[in-house]
Amino acid sequence: MSKSKLSNAGLVTNGLLLITAVVSIAATQKTAFFSKRVVSDTGLQQVQFDTAMLTLTGLHQLDATDVPAITMNKQAKAFVTNYISRNGDDLERIKENKAATLAIIDEVFTKYGLPLELKYLAVVESELNTKALSRVGARGAWQLMPETARLLSLKVTKRNDERTHLYKSTVAAAKYLRDLYRIFGDWTLVIAGYNSGPGRVLSAIKRSGSRNFWKLQYHLPAETRGHVKRFIGTHYFFEGKGSVTTLTKQEVVAYRKTMQAFVAKQNAILRERQEAAIDSAASNTEVIAQTITPVTIKGVNEK
Repeated sequence: MSKSKLSNAGLVTNGLLLITAVVSIAATQKTAFFSKRVVSDTGLQQVQFDTAMLTLTGLHQLDATDVPAITMNKQAKAFVTNYISRNGDDLERIKENKAATLAIIDEVFTKYGLPLELKYLAVVESELNTKALSRVGARGAWQLMPETARLLSLKVTKRNDERTHLYKSTVAAAKYLRDLYRIFGDWTLVIAGYNSGPGRVLSAIKRSGSRNFWKLQYHLPAETRGHVKRFIGTHYFFEGKGSVTTLTKQEVVAYRKTMQAFVAKQNAILRERQEAAIDSAASNTEVIAQTITPVTIKGVNEK
């Protein structure tokens, strides 16, 4: 065989191999892209439920309306309705003007693994005023008493009172809230304890024989009862809904069961969608493979 013929034969062979490879790669890429698009449009990720914070992630937007809502305790409803009606203008002003302050609190609470909604406690305490001073000596956005502030590593002197420093006082408040939760395991009792001290809450638990805020509330000072309800009202004004911080421990347990059943059902639906998407992608792979047109190189075989 001449050199020319050998070259032509090599060109034909290499050309056909090259075209076969290109067609194969193109078909694979097209199929892979199609399959990926179908699955991403249909399946999405599994829904995850944070049982500590009572939050969902990975939920398809179209299914969000089916999520079981956190309900407000019936003993709080009338108070909250009246509270928002009477204080709505002031709360709106705070919402509009204190976004930067709330963002700093969010940063600290994220660091300490606390529910971000606890920031509304500072709204109740001081309207987020870092210079606020109560008649009994509580000071700053978090209204910490001098002895409590010192126990939480804040400097409290005539020249330097760190209770007025937003970031440092928020760190102190975060530590205090975290410690109170370790005692009570219930955010409504934590908020009560923040207002009146943990000793009074423990005494109310003992006298009432219950750890449910709504059952022991009348063994607490009237100011403390109102403080918890004002927090719930402020929370609902800002968020339009409740969270783990507006529920008693018993209510949290009940809601977890409801949400876990919802998540299981939702993920079963997602698995069905994903399986259907995979079957559809596989079917389209066969169609693509069958419709690929053989490629020829014009003139390669010509002498």
